[in-house]
Amino acid sequence: MSLLLETTHLLAGGVPQPQSNAPGELTRKVNTVLGIAAWAGTAAGVAGVLITGTMMAISLKRGESSEHMSRLGMVLGGCVLVATAGPLVRFVFN
Repeated sequence: MSLLLETTHLLAGGVPQPQSNAPGELTRKVNTVLGIAAWAGTAAGVAGVLITGTMMAISLKRGESSEHMSRLGMVLGGCVLVATAGPLVRFVFN
């Protein structure tokens, strides 16, 4: 275990840690745009779940079978990507 710990410190020791030198005004504008994009992605995910649920209910009432579960899986996968994009980027770059 000690060898693994020493190897980890040796490999991680040379990784550069750049400092952020972006102007404050630019940072605020980028954060605003990213916030709007995150909000839009969340709204699209909610709309996708609602639309898929509505289509499932209509198909069930008509007696039709369709591939709604795969569509719902894709919508939920997109929701997970939107929800975890920020924390994943923060984890990678911090």
